[in-house]
Amino acid sequence: MPEVHAAHLDELSPRTLLGILAVRQDVFVVEQRCAYADIDADDADAATLHLWIEDDHGGVVSTLRLLSEGESGHRIGRVATLPAARGHGYSSALITRAIEVSGPPIVLSAQAYLVDWYGRFGFEVCGEGWIEDGIEHAPMRLDVRR
Repeated sequence: MPEVHAAHLDELSPRTLLGILAVRQDVFVVEQRCAYADIDADDADAATLHLWIEDDHGGVVSTLRLLSEGESGHRIGRVATLPAARGHGYSSALITRAIEVSGPPIVLSAQAYLVDWYGRFGFEVCGEGWIEDGIEHAPMRLDVRR
């Protein structure tokens, strides 16, 4: 199981922060061709926890962010793994750690092709889907820890 690191923005080194943002840019903006403002106020929120995995050289290869939704629970977002690092269970390790850290309820917006994958962790579709940047999405929710 890969080591999952976690920190709030003010605890991140500049190099790690750049690595996290680069992974998100490479996956969402470049690979998926979605021109959008990836960096937003949620990244800097004091309650946002950034989780990431590094390669053997200390470079960030996989990441997600865990947002607090107050009494409503948490939201997982910006789950991304570099193409060359896929197939090693990194995203699974990140999701598992996010669930351990926050506990249910947790919501997320899944790209439709990943609904079954998130289902392995206990997430269930909880509403109507939508198209965002040409990609079909579905709202999902985890209400109980497995």
